[in-house]
Amino acid sequence: MALRAATIVTMMAAASGLAACVLLGQTPSDTAMNELAERYVKLVLAMGQHDPDYVDAYYGPDDWRSEADRAALSLTQIGAAAVALIAELEQTTAADDDGPGSLDDLDTLVQLRRQYLRRQLEALQSRVRMLGGQALAFDDESRALYDAVAPSHPEAYFQDTLASLETRLPGQGAVVERYGAFRGAFVIPPDRLDEVFEAAIAECRRRTLDHVDLPEDESFTVEYVTDKSWSGYNWYQGNFRSLIQLNTDLPIYIDRAIDLACHEGYPGHHVYNVLLEQHLVRERGWPEFSVYALFSPQSLIAEGTANYGIEVAFSPDERLTFERDVLFPAAGLDPSRTAEYYEVQALVGQLDYAGNEAARRYLNGEIDRAAAAEWMTRYAMMAPERAEQRTRFFDQYRSYVINYNLGKDLVAGYIDARSGGDTSRRWDAFAALLASPRLPSGLRDGRP
Repeated sequence: MALRAATIVTMMAAASGLAACVLLGQTPSDTAMNELAERYVKLVLAMGQHDPDYVDAYYGPDDWRSEADRAALSLTQIGAAAVALIAELEQTTAADDDGPGSLDDLDTLVQLRRQYLRRQLEALQSRVRMLGGQALAFDDESRALYDAVAPSHPEAYFQDTLASLETRLPGQGAVVERYGAFRGAFVIPPDRLDEVFEAAIAECRRRTLDHVDLPEDESFTVEYVTDKSWSGYNWYQGNFRSLIQLNTDLPIYIDRAIDLACHEGYPGHHVYNVLLEQHLVRERGWPEFSVYALFSPQSLIAEGTANYGIEVAFSPDERLTFERDVLFPAAGLDPSRTAEYYEVQALVGQLDYAGNEAARRYLNGEIDRAAAAEWMTRYAMMAPERAEQRTRFFDQYRSYVINYNLGKDLVAGYIDARSGGDTSRRWDAFAALLASPRLPSGLRDGRP
């Protein structure tokens, strides 16, 4: 998961004015959009004064943040400014709104930009109302903030998978206890964590660079931390740099090495932010992408691509081979059990939406924290301590949880429809999505 940047990195401000438009190959209408986008950035920064989690990353001009700090807008003022900004956005000249086509078409990209900026502002308005005391049901909140609603599943939806795990896992007692005992043989020893993650990161990067052009100076730093409600974060810092933190509070299992290396790094959050900075901020001079509002539709795209990026980087057979030949030995684990482990993990993956159900019921006030943790222990195969950690995530980030599984499913459908199963075409479609302002609703509507 990507969250607010650890440090603020100053970069050249997006050019403004007619002379700068000529310099950047932009038109006067681009100038008008950039002026609106600059005001949007400052509103997001203003929101950060009321919500410490809101500004996920910012690498625009320092004086914009200073201006936002000095203005010290109230929530009411921020909401009113967002309304006015949306009204002005609607008056800007743009291509017709029949629907976005190929991202190679500049008119289409400009059209997507306008739609993106409007929807980000609408999400900002919703967050203002929430901070002001308005309570939203889980699905209403996710629709307002992330432009999407996750499907709802009853207990019966998960029973077939649980029954399969009952017969697949050895031992006696509750299936979650047997899963915990089985998985205990696949923990990465703490003194081998760095070696394993370095190997996973290197392979994820190699596979990504085979298909995606990245700036030569891109890089990230890995830190190991504790006392967090999450397992890993990418804190993007601008200038093609990220700080990735991995939480070691709980045991880290071998499958998390590739999952986190891909999700947080290549071709996940790090690549996503690098491509946005390279193509939209630097090349096009679009300042709105120098700030990342966490509680916004952008997060579904970010988390969805980060999770689906694991499958883009590795086919199941490729992953199994790499884990068996490289990561299991690096972790001191038995390579002969690689296939066995991933057969069980594939079944557990079918329970992924159980966490959404726990969050929905908990945040809607239908169950308390203990019941939410118990639900995840029973239906998501989470150990009690991990389930408790997840409820703390619900408290802090609420309906954000849909961005991981629903986001992945939406991105997968969008990319698969454009690639036809061809590996090279899938990478091309994936990289194009990473560097675009497409919205979650744009993943569902079937447009090219």
